[in-house]
Amino acid sequence: MFLLSVLLFGLTGSIATGKSTVATMFLEKGAFVVDADKAAREVVEPGTEGLKRLFCLFGQKILLEDGSLNRKALADIIFNDEDARKKVNEALHPLILDVLQAKTQEIISKNKDAIIFWDAPLLFEASHNKYVNKVIVVYVPVELQLERLMKRNKLSLEEAKKRINCQMDIEEKKKLADFVIDNSGCLEDTRKQVEKLWDLILQMKRQS
Repeated sequence: MFLLSVLLFGLTGSIATGKSTVATMFLEKGAFVVDADKAAREVVEPGTEGLKRLFCLFGQKILLEDGSLNRKALADIIFNDEDARKKVNEALHPLILDVLQAKTQEIISKNKDAIIFWDAPLLFEASHNKYVNKVIVVYVPVELQLERLMKRNKLSLEEAKKRINCQMDIEEKKKLADFVIDNSGCLEDTRKQVEKLWDLILQMKRQS
């Protein structure tokens, strides 16, 4: 559904596919980007409902001495326990959606012709794709995804596979996409794809 003359896109991918790089390229083109990772951090700040929900699930072991979230402790849990990961997602995804929608409305209130991107790695997993007009998937083959993740995060092959397997398979996301940006080549190749898609988005904008 188009909201006024605003276009709302979901920009997603999987870990280490280069989604943030593509988001920055669209930002440079004049798009507004709402970052789901930032929203996810906001909803678990001290005193928030999100942190209370996590505490109810896991207790003191996911808190630091100052009462803030121990992100490493939480990561150790969710990357090794599928049931725990589902519980965390069920607890936090509605709160993250609230933030995304609030930030989107704030942008719209100031710019009714905005082109907005939700930069959201778990767009499909959280079923947030139903709130956007079109979905763009940033894609690389899983072998390259593994290689980049191991290098970037200094992980073993087993650790990298665990993290990748916590998300929907990138090939499945590619099938569900309205548009695909293949980020397996050089940066210039990715930029050309972004520019081509941006031109198409501007055409969609004129027709909306």
